[in-house]
Amino acid sequence: MKPWNLNDYDAFFLDVDGVLVHDSQPIEGAMEAFRALQSAGQVLILTNNSTRSRQQHAERLSSLGFSVRPSEVISSSFVVAKTLREMVGPTVVWPVGESGLAEELLASGHRIASKPEGAQWVVAGMDRSIDYRKLADGLRALNAGARLAATNQDGTYPTPEGPMPGAGAIVGALRGMGFDLDVNAGKPASTSYDIAMGMTTAEVARILMVGDRLETDILGGNKSGLDTLLVLTGISREPEIEELGIHPTWIADSLAAIIAGDVSVGNQFTT
Repeated sequence: MKPWNLNDYDAFFLDVDGVLVHDSQPIEGAMEAFRALQSAGQVLILTNNSTRSRQQHAERLSSLGFSVRPSEVISSSFVVAKTLREMVGPTVVWPVGESGLAEELLASGHRIASKPEGAQWVVAGMDRSIDYRKLADGLRALNAGARLAATNQDGTYPTPEGPMPGAGAIVGALRGMGFDLDVNAGKPASTSYDIAMGMTTAEVARILMVGDRLETDILGGNKSGLDTLLVLTGISREPEIEELGIHPTWIADSLAAIIAGDVSVGNQFTT
C-alpha cells in the first residue's frame, strides 16, 4: 500500500461529533486542519446528528470557526426526510426529536400531524429533552398504525464529559414497546454517502471518509467503496478494529494529525 499522501484525495467527507467538536467545544487543532482540507479539496459534512437542520448545523459550525454552507451539510435529519419523500411522497409524520428534525421534515414537504393518531410515520432522532409524555405520544401514533423511521441508531455521541445517549436510545425505547424499524436513514446506511457522492465530481478512489466511529462512519464508507480514516478523538479505539472486524484504510490520532502526515495504515489489523 502507498504511504499516506493528502494529495491522493480530491474530496473529504467529514463527520462532526468526535472529529471536529466535542459537543460545542472544538477539538484541538481541528479548525486549522479543517481549513487545510478545504484548501486541498472539496469538504462535505456527513453527520448522524439529527438535532439540527442543515441550516442550523452550518450556522453552529461557522460560529465555532468552521466555515460551512448549508449546501455542504448532509445531516441524518435531512436524509430521513429525503428518504421518506422518495419512498412514499409527502406524508404525515410525528417527529420524536429536536427542532432540526421537524424543520427538515417540513422542508421536504411532509406535514406534522395535529395529534399522534393522525401520523403515518413516527420519525425518531436524538432528543435531549425526551420524557415519558413524548414516548407515550410516539406509542399512540404507532398503535394507531404509523410506521417507524429512525434518523440513525447511534447509541451514544462524544462530549467533553464522555459519551452521552444518542438517537439509538430514543429509537430503542420505541422499539422496546414492540415495534419494528422500517427505515434507518443514517450512517452506516448508504444513503448519506450516495447523496454526498452525487454532490462531488471527485472519483470514488479519490474520496476520503473521516470519522470517529467504526460501526457507522467507517463501515458505511467501506461499503460505499471509499477510503476511510478513523480518528481517535471520538468513540472508537484501535482494539475495536479487530473486535468488530471493521478495518479503516487509515488511522490518525486527530484531524490535525492528518495534515501533519502522522497517519498509520489501518489494514495492518486485518487478520
